[in-house]
Amino acid sequence: MYKIKKRGAASPKPPVLYDVVEDYTEFDAPGNVTACAMTQPENVSAHARILSESYQIPIEIMTDLLTNGGIYVYPASGSLVTRGLFACRIDPAGAVPKQTWVLNVTQYAEAEQLARSYGLTLEEAAARVFDRTLPPELKEKIQDGTLGRDKSTGPKGGKTPGAPIQYIDFRKDWSPHFKRLCIMPDGRMMETGGLEEFASLHGITVEQSRTLLEQGGTLEADGEILACQIVNGQPSVARFNRAQYAKAKALVESKGLHLMDALSEVGLNDPGMMRALRRLEPRGKT
Repeated sequence: MYKIKKRGAASPKPPVLYDVVEDYTEFDAPGNVTACAMTQPENVSAHARILSESYQIPIEIMTDLLTNGGIYVYPASGSLVTRGLFACRIDPAGAVPKQTWVLNVTQYAEAEQLARSYGLTLEEAAARVFDRTLPPELKEKIQDGTLGRDKSTGPKGGKTPGAPIQYIDFRKDWSPHFKRLCIMPDGRMMETGGLEEFASLHGITVEQSRTLLEQGGTLEADGEILACQIVNGQPSVARFNRAQYAKAKALVESKGLHLMDALSEVGLNDPGMMRALRRLEPRGKT
């Protein structure tokens, strides 16, 4: 039997930042995003605090970005550029909602090249690079104002009927404001909404959670093991108990498999975990 660390006293609920959430993580990378939007007036201080924590940007800079728009280029680590940029775009005419997103290193390099070639600002180049990666359906919804709505029946996500979207955060991180699933050894699907909740569930540190979910791979936890595969830029997580882990290690020894491949084989031959996968497929989640 596997053991899960019991949760402590309930922590304060995070502020409500989104009342519309649409999942496009199955779209081809790098356009595989979750569109998180709000129809209520923006709470800039709360919004800035959460995004500052999510993207490791000083809160004063994030507050300025959310107020005035602009970009933040992540500093280089030594002589290497290891991260791209964060952008907040505000349409002066108000024709489209405020939008925030992150460009990875490759996209950042593409934006710099586009800016030099066509005499654009880096901010405008970043917007063009990002926009052309988005799923066509999502771009259409943003342009015609139907994000979070069913065209035939009206609003499906916003709390205020007919209220326009105030801002959209295009997110890829493990945010506390929407749930992601983990397959447990007995086939249960456990939802967690953020690094802290994920760490608490599995009895590991927040930093261990961040590394696992950003880079993929395996991590031992109380004699059991967590396995994370990055699929289209999104983490897919399963936990294996001691017996399942032992079977995987035996496969590594007998067949010369990589541990991740051995765990996959164990999961595919486990009836409980396979039932969980079959339940998961119609939801389009990984």
